Amino acid sequence: MKFIQILCALTFPIILATDLNASDGRGLEIAAEADNRDIGFGDTISTMTMTLYDQYGNTTSRKIRNKTLEGTDQGDLSLVIFDTPADVKGTAFLSHTKKAGSDDQWLYLPALKRVKRIASSNQAGPFMGSEFAYEDISSQELEKYTYKYLRNEAYNGLDCFVVEYDPVDRKSGYSKQIVWIDTKEYRSHKIEFYDRKESLLKTLEYKGYSQYNDKFWRADVFEMENHQTGKRTVLEFDDWKFQTGLTAKDFNKKSLKKVR
Repeated sequence: MKFIQILCALTFPIILATDLNASDGRGLEIAAEADNRDIGFGDTISTMTMTLYDQYGNTTSRKIRNKTLEGTDQGDLSLVIFDTPADVKGTAFLSHTKKAGSDDQWLYLPALKRVKRIASSNQAGPFMGSEFAYEDISSQELEKYTYKYLRNEAYNGLDCFVVEYDPVDRKSGYSKQIVWIDTKEYRSHKIEFYDRKESLLKTLEYKGYSQYNDKFWRADVFEMENHQTGKRTVLEFDDWKFQTGLTAKDFNKKSLKKVR
């Protein structure tokens, strides 16, 4: 899963040396294989439309650019830039994902002309008024969870593994996630997010997968529904580009104010 897309580059022996030793064997094996299928994408640039739906059906849309650099020793680096409407134009979000512990995240607010660090205690909060949390926006590295295989189950006509992901970080806003992963391509199709009281909070559905460079799958649509508020957020991606030559310098906190 990454945002997003959500996946990292690890080998099975390394995994066993981490907190993942609390996982059951089959659950970990499925998560690791899903992770391995996305290794080597390098970097990506895409555009997307974020549409916010309130509980009454009213909508607000935003145009966004998304850049990601595949991580090596640590997790992926990601940059999200808002282009429209005018009240959010120039806002930029930078995330340096960590394989253990909370991520390093910053938000540039052009109206204030300052970069705000997102404290680890606030990463469970809503991202720019959407139903996605800040912790959802980063790549979800394999070490961030322990895993439990639950069952096989059909979903939208596909045979899927159903796996429980339990966050290692106690500051996470979730007690667990239940993930449907198809058995052929190991793509995530649905995630149920449970709050710290073990109640169903949100459901994320991935729709319309396309394959790029004969290997890398990306969903065209992410739809997150908040069951407790009646609100939802839809992300529609297009214009994916891979291996464009991005480097770590493109994801520098000091350059956030210069993002165009």
